[in-house]
Amino acid sequence: MAETDPKSVQDLTNVVQTLLQQMQDKFQTMSDQIIGRIDEMSTRIDDLEKNIADLMTQAGAPNEGSYVTRSEVYRRLFSILKND
Repeated sequence: MAETDPKSVQDLTNVVQTLLQQMQDKFQTMSDQIIGRIDEMSTRIDDLEKNIADLMTQAGAPNEGSYVTRSEVYRRLFSILKND
């Protein structure tokens, strides 16, 4: 069995460590971007829910617990949107 040159082992170790660090950095960057996009989507969903609630109030939709048909809510909402 041939002896391995310590310098080549050290070089290989350095290359692998550098590669792993680069991969970790890229993964962290992608993770940060994904989390940022999820936060942005969450904010947009919150805004959308608030706007829908406001439209429902303007349409005269009853409070939670009261019964109204979906078609009636849509009719009222479209009426409001058409007038705007």
